[in-house]
Amino acid sequence: MNVRMIQTSQNTGDRFAEKEATHVEKVEGQTLELFPDQTFQRFMGFGGAFTEAAAYTLSKIPAADRLRVIESYFHKEHGLGYNLGRTHIHSCDFALGNYTYVEDGDTELATFSIEREKEHVLPFIKDAVAARGEELTILSSPWSPPAWMKTNNEMNNGGKLKPEYNDVWARYYAKYVKAMENEGVPIWGITVQNEPDATQVWDSCIYSGEEERDFVKKHLGPIMEQEGLGDKKIIIWDHNRDIAYERASTVLSDPDAARYVWGTGIHWYVSEEFENLTKIHEAFPDKHLIFTEGCIEGGVQLGAWHTGERYARNMIGDMNNYLEGWIDWNLVLNEQGGPNHVGNYCDAPIIVDTKTGEIHYNSSYYYIGHFSKYIKPGAVRIASGLTSDGLQTVSFQNEDGSIAAVVMNAGDTAEELSVVLGGQAVKAVLPEHSITTFLISM
Repeated sequence: MNVRMIQTSQNTGDRFAEKEATHVEKVEGQTLELFPDQTFQRFMGFGGAFTEAAAYTLSKIPAADRLRVIESYFHKEHGLGYNLGRTHIHSCDFALGNYTYVEDGDTELATFSIEREKEHVLPFIKDAVAARGEELTILSSPWSPPAWMKTNNEMNNGGKLKPEYNDVWARYYAKYVKAMENEGVPIWGITVQNEPDATQVWDSCIYSGEEERDFVKKHLGPIMEQEGLGDKKIIIWDHNRDIAYERASTVLSDPDAARYVWGTGIHWYVSEEFENLTKIHEAFPDKHLIFTEGCIEGGVQLGAWHTGERYARNMIGDMNNYLEGWIDWNLVLNEQGGPNHVGNYCDAPIIVDTKTGEIHYNSSYYYIGHFSKYIKPGAVRIASGLTSDGLQTVSFQNEDGSIAAVVMNAGDTAEELSVVLGGQAVKAVLPEHSITTFLISM
């Protein structure tokens, strides 16, 4: 058994550091035993969101630094190996302001244009594709229909889509997909609505479960098919875990709606009820689960360690409950945690100080990388047994046969752990507040 041990630790200064794991004959103490014969979901990969805020922030630093940041996410060897992405269909809160792609009242969508995205967002995506060396799998989400299509006559502060615009709004998604693809950016899928249960002071729109079901069944699904886009994945919910099962159930229990739906999108705010993903999986085993957004709220937290641990805790929890893909929120933000057109400042794994040009890699960057650099697209989750209450873990087998086992020690004391596979074992020390990936090949 050949074992590479890669470690990031708060107090040692190690970041993706190669460590020695000692082969042992006799296994004592805490163990992690791996069972590659028992398999679960196949994993699509990892990524982040190409917001206008992120793209604009990167435009404020020298071109060489900008490309280095992009490579640090998307390059397969030197970066985190990201292969997924998310875009917002016209504005979201992490845009420079409210905007749409059509003139007011244009029900024919004759004025539809994504010209604005050519300035910052499209170059960002294309450079990410170049850094990875292959196309990305991109999911696109709307935050709000144009103000004139809504009951509150504004993009912000919730409101609903007026029923007379159901078909117009559904055609808008199709227009967006085609426009992006005309610019050389394939779109893999769309979500129906970002956070349909939240009235936000920024771009937002409310749907009940029944309204989302009927919009998919009667408008979005049929129109995507009519437009020749029936192969694009449609994802429902795109919101928190707390009521994800109830909302998924409302849509997926209706076969006429479910036939258009690829799966359910999950955010991490409000609750860490990871078991709700398994409930959805068990009720609808032919449907899929993807994490579509999570971030640290409340502005930039340079040097914070709990932020990385939150990422890993959520990733492990979701992956152990049938998650199949993972997409972070903003790839990059500025020194304030923006720009954000309503002041909803947040943190990101990479912070770029647009005043000094400094680039900060937060703990979250390294914690995400302990998964994304070693769990490759197409990997399958395998069973494991961990005899420790203080550690958290998830394991995958890659298509090349290698096993990536990620173990987090979020406790205040170091832990010893033996990793066991097929009768062979290695022993390792896991420092306090550390994350370790064991990359194992036989």
